[in-house]
Amino acid sequence: MKIVEIKVKKILGESKITDYTINPYIGCQHSCFYCYSKHYTRKFLKEKEEWGKFVYVKVNAAKILEKEIRKKKKGSVYLSSLTDPYQPIEKKYKITREILDVLAKNNWKVIIQTKSSLVLRDLDILKKFEEIEVGFTITTLNENLRKIIEPFSSSIKERINALKKLKKENIRTFLFVGPLIFPFVNFEEIRKLIEFGLKNFDEVFVDKFRVKNDLMKEWKGFIAKSFGREKERIWESLVKSNGFWKNVRLNLKKEFGKEIILLF
Repeated sequence: MKIVEIKVKKILGESKITDYTINPYIGCQHSCFYCYSKHYTRKFLKEKEEWGKFVYVKVNAAKILEKEIRKKKKGSVYLSSLTDPYQPIEKKYKITREILDVLAKNNWKVIIQTKSSLVLRDLDILKKFEEIEVGFTITTLNENLRKIIEPFSSSIKERINALKKLKKENIRTFLFVGPLIFPFVNFEEIRKLIEFGLKNFDEVFVDKFRVKNDLMKEWKGFIAKSFGREKERIWESLVKSNGFWKNVRLNLKKEFGKEIILLF
């Protein structure tokens, strides 16, 4: 694993989701094969290491945030758009924890999205916020598949248990169902995920897998390596899935209506 400590000049970025976004790290150890972040990381950083095999640590992030926050209009912050704020390396560096401490002291709203139960470590800080939301991404209910497509993330059971604990602490929670990857998931599994989310959490977001042309060769190689004799069938289904998603969208709107937020 390539770990590089860097110092940054700014930490608050623009966001289409909220007012601001903060990415404590560049790269992500969760190593999800489908992650779109590698597209942007490679474009701007020119990093040649395999995705999941490098992390740049913004060691001065909290200090820079303390300076920036005095100059910026108060708003909501999304953690994170291009990395997971609670990937394994956070256990050592605690960059996310330091950032949250600054935001809590200044009473800014925070939205956290992660695939790691490590977020529970920071419950003491999370409970200080007047406005905070914490959500987990879940792409599948199949733990064996999870180990293949997002090998170093928390297990599905760990994520669900973490969400329940957050809910008990009266922290607003959400479930992000996606990116859903056909043919790895079918409509029945999607329904189960949504029903679970609606029963246990405050909001449910649903999104599909989005194909990026510059990553096609890499994705195809991953599928060939991971799924052997099934590789051709899986790849063909993946790249020709538009019809599937049109039907899924129609069925989800019909069944769940405004109860869920569809992002496709």
